Amino acid sequence: MREWKGYRKGINLGGWFAQNDHLEKTYDTFITEDDFKVFSKWGIDHVRIPFDYHLLEDQKGNYRESGFKRLENAISLCFKYDLRVILDLHRVYGFSFDMGYGEFGFFDEPDLQERFYKLWEEIAKRFGHLHGKVAFELLNEITDQSYGVRWNKIARVCIGRIRKITTETDIVVGSYWNNSYMSLNDLDIQLDDHIIYTFHCYDPLIFTHQGANWINEMPVDYRYSIKNKTYEQINEEFARDFKDWVAANRILVPGGSENPVFGKDFFTSSFSSAIALAEKLNVPLYCGEYGCIMYTDPEDELFWFKAIHEAFEEINVARAAWTYKEFHFGIADKRLDGVREELLKCL
Repeated sequence: MREWKGYRKGINLGGWFAQNDHLEKTYDTFITEDDFKVFSKWGIDHVRIPFDYHLLEDQKGNYRESGFKRLENAISLCFKYDLRVILDLHRVYGFSFDMGYGEFGFFDEPDLQERFYKLWEEIAKRFGHLHGKVAFELLNEITDQSYGVRWNKIARVCIGRIRKITTETDIVVGSYWNNSYMSLNDLDIQLDDHIIYTFHCYDPLIFTHQGANWINEMPVDYRYSIKNKTYEQINEEFARDFKDWVAANRILVPGGSENPVFGKDFFTSSFSSAIALAEKLNVPLYCGEYGCIMYTDPEDELFWFKAIHEAFEEINVARAAWTYKEFHFGIADKRLDGVREELLKCL
């Protein structure tokens, strides 16, 4: 499988320009140059910068020069500390992976899609000359499978319009089910040498999202350990404790591994169809998000990170952990002080 050179190990900067109150104070203080000094010690080679459309547009679609200037300054800091960048449009006018934001209509209304295309054209005009160091991620986590065909069409149009401005910028594209690796086979876009397929991994969800109040049926005091658990046990306990959720979604626990106990093989088995596709198409794979919620036991979390890291290294997948700090998944947060040194080896 082709490697995405320069983007081996990264970190997400969630909460800086996305999923926040979009106040100037937040933009100014949530991430500063001191944080980039931390990144430089972590041994990473890139950052993924999620941004909501609010940073660059007002509600009517007029561009905010101040927001573009903030992205320019963020990129400059990345370059200062020898980091590459992925600009990830996390929320577009009319769609968000989180329905709680009340964004609707993007997949049905051509006017909203045109606004999306024009925004990416503007981004490409301003940052496309930085190809090789700055990549574009079209849109974070398409949710419903029903959006799949429409998303393929939108992504094809958007890529075509970006390519009229920059032919060498890496463009990162994922599929439905929140960037599931299981949906990549349904991604239907025009490939070139600078297209990257992306997926996210928070498997098994029963572990990585234990106690998450945004998961249906999940009690806030629910706790779960994966050590010494077999795939069969995880499946049984997932189905037992979250019957309705499992019936309505997908059980993301693979079978068929020679080693039935949770570890590296869990992930290599899970990713097998995505790997086969990437090899067939000669396209790099990128895991844009992976991580564990703050309610996991730190030693358990380290165990999980070691397992997925071994899989990434074996199958040559680029990745960026979610997330640098706070937002329920912060790797810099105090709770991980005792294991962080080991955990950073597993990014």
